[in-house]
Amino acid sequence: MVFKDQYLEISTSLPKDASLYGFGENSQANGIKLVPNEPYTLFTEDVSAFNLNTDLYGSHPVYMDLRNVRGKAYAHSVLLLNSHGMDVFYRGDSLTYKVIGGVFDFYFFAGPSPLNVVDQYTSLIGRPAPMPYWSLGFHQCRWGYRNVSVVEDVVDNYQKAKIPLDVIWNDADYMDGYKDFTLDLVNFPHAKLLSFLDRIHKMGMKYVVIKDPGIGINASYGVYQRGMASDVFIKYEGKPFLAQVWPGPVYFPDFLNPKTVSWWGDEIRRFHELVPIDGLWIYMNEVSNFCSGLCIIPEGKQCPSGGEPGVTCCLDCKNITNTSWDDPPYKINATGHKAPLGFKTIPTSAYHYNGVREYDAHSIYGFSEAIATHKALLAVQGKRPFILSRSTFVGSGQYAAHWTGDNQGTWLSLQVSISTMLNFGIFGVPMVGSDICGFFPPTPEEICNRWIEVGAFYPFSRDHADYYAPRKELYQWGTVAESARNALGMRYKLLPFLYTLNYEAHMSGAPIARPLFFSFPEFTECYGLSKQFLLGSSLMISPVLEQGKTQVEALFPPGSWYHMFDMTQVVVSKNGRLFTLPAPFNVVNVHLYQNAILPMQQGGLISKEARTTPFSLVVAFPAGASEGYASGKLFLDDDELPEMKLGNGNSTYIDFYASVGNESVKIWSQVKEGQFALSQGLVIEKVIVLGLKGTWKVSEILLCGSSVSNETKTIEVSSKEQMYVVGSEDEGESKSFMVELKGLEMLVGKDFNISWKMASTNVLSMAGNEVIAR
Repeated sequence: MVFKDQYLEISTSLPKDASLYGFGENSQANGIKLVPNEPYTLFTEDVSAFNLNTDLYGSHPVYMDLRNVRGKAYAHSVLLLNSHGMDVFYRGDSLTYKVIGGVFDFYFFAGPSPLNVVDQYTSLIGRPAPMPYWSLGFHQCRWGYRNVSVVEDVVDNYQKAKIPLDVIWNDADYMDGYKDFTLDLVNFPHAKLLSFLDRIHKMGMKYVVIKDPGIGINASYGVYQRGMASDVFIKYEGKPFLAQVWPGPVYFPDFLNPKTVSWWGDEIRRFHELVPIDGLWIYMNEVSNFCSGLCIIPEGKQCPSGGEPGVTCCLDCKNITNTSWDDPPYKINATGHKAPLGFKTIPTSAYHYNGVREYDAHSIYGFSEAIATHKALLAVQGKRPFILSRSTFVGSGQYAAHWTGDNQGTWLSLQVSISTMLNFGIFGVPMVGSDICGFFPPTPEEICNRWIEVGAFYPFSRDHADYYAPRKELYQWGTVAESARNALGMRYKLLPFLYTLNYEAHMSGAPIARPLFFSFPEFTECYGLSKQFLLGSSLMISPVLEQGKTQVEALFPPGSWYHMFDMTQVVVSKNGRLFTLPAPFNVVNVHLYQNAILPMQQGGLISKEARTTPFSLVVAFPAGASEGYASGKLFLDDDELPEMKLGNGNSTYIDFYASVGNESVKIWSQVKEGQFALSQGLVIEKVIVLGLKGTWKVSEILLCGSSVSNETKTIEVSSKEQMYVVGSEDEGESKSFMVELKGLEMLVGKDFNISWKMASTNVLSMAGNEVIAR
């Protein structure tokens, strides 16, 4: 161990068979599992996400260690709570930390399961923020929506194409000269913008805009004037530090200063009174600077020169290397080539409030901005805030969602997006996704087609593109639009399930999107798997991630898996193995695992309408089993409330259970605080039971103890045969069957039970599809 003023080093040994995950943010081309001898540098940088194995926008000095000891899995996690830049060297049998400041503040989380680990971790750093229901819908953005009419056309085209859309975004186009909290009154006339927002708000859609931290230096700019009057900016040698971003010369707010937090909140309030936004997107908060060093505004020339946006520094600058803070004795591998710490950011010898050096606080800038923004939106709206942040740190998930930054429309960026998403679940930031179809450059139709088939199942699902890239909205190609309707159509049916995962994330830190080893920790074959993922514990997505492929090789852990788009298709994997699945365009391989009950609704084009439709329950038993058990859950609430919890009179929680055995099937619920669900008039209209033994038929149905024949309503019963291949040494086909009961009209907010007998002879009176139990 080494402990010096600006250098700390410590090492730990590891067993060679340990599997490690974490240490981000970076784009890991080799997948989620850490690879020995790859660089792991932590220091927040504005480095595009297509750069592999280098420090990116966030700093998360935490790793999870998963080991299999004689067939039993054990997980634990280790956090070094330190905001300084660091290199972490993983040699396969050891870890070495080389840190340029702070102290060794280690926290250990004993597990023993991966879910236990994230529960323990987020109990320390802060539980993930509850998200509003609409944020789980689909989002559309682009840098280059130049005026209100363009934005209106985008919304209208999604409606015409019948592709779901909940949220429309504006990048910096809406601003006056890229200045925060302003409106370009030529291209975004106030009255026209308000009319548009009134229209989409009545539809149930939402509007989110971008905010960069750099405040333009302009004596006639009220935001700048009030900031100067309140002394809110980061200092260098006693004066606000000068930088350059999109507006030109800027100062950066110091979010460690309580006065800055108040000023920022007041500016958000003023802007919200002008434009009734529904959420905020905070960007460039690593913090990003187009220049490096100590700069002045050049005399006699315009900076920037005008015209199209650019990132070239136009200030007169000189390097700052005369202090050990700017030029420390140990050079971390910043940006992959040991760049100076102040390269394209704030010099590390600058000061924050109360004498805190940028050297010590650099990587928490985005985190501190997220806290201030969350506080402001909560005060202004009185609703559950939605914030998307590019830069993150330990605990950021308590305040904001995250997207993985500027990626490319390439197969590699598509593949890497899964690893990054899964890492952020481990980091305690479960609301995460990548720019669907890639931020830049032009994206081939095939990639965009496959990307929406993946991105429809990101926790945060948004299409976004660069100013200079061709248009990439999902309706731009016929085949992509068809894939979008299919994949997003399933997402919108799954919204109640996703929202329940959002609740679980808030309560226990459980990731929404998870590696397979979270549910199958003893199945070592999935330890390095990064091309498939789970939503919750039981819904597996196996996408196409390579050019020209119309099949996908998917790993199926032991058990029965049911295809969500065609529930007659079943994969039964006895010991766990690879299966080749058909995957032409418009076919997404999404499978539900046995022993699960999945609550779904009928979907729609906007989440507001989708969440009012009748429910169905999908019950998955092991295929062909004469005995089995399944369970599921559902959380409902008024998603505008800041808090997500039971006990406020505006939420309901339901446990669902099912069993098959003794020649009968039983399904029942246990409702906690059902008043909210009852007030919404929500009903369960349909139950689908999968995997029943093929020799049995339905003979009698009891609903809440009464025979269906005594009810005034008629329940329709239908069944279909399920064929499946048994994945074992002796291949062979087997059969099970699925039963669907429609017309149930059971209230979600009340306990129910439904059961039926199974018999080997047909004792049903049938009229077409309609079955009345005798």
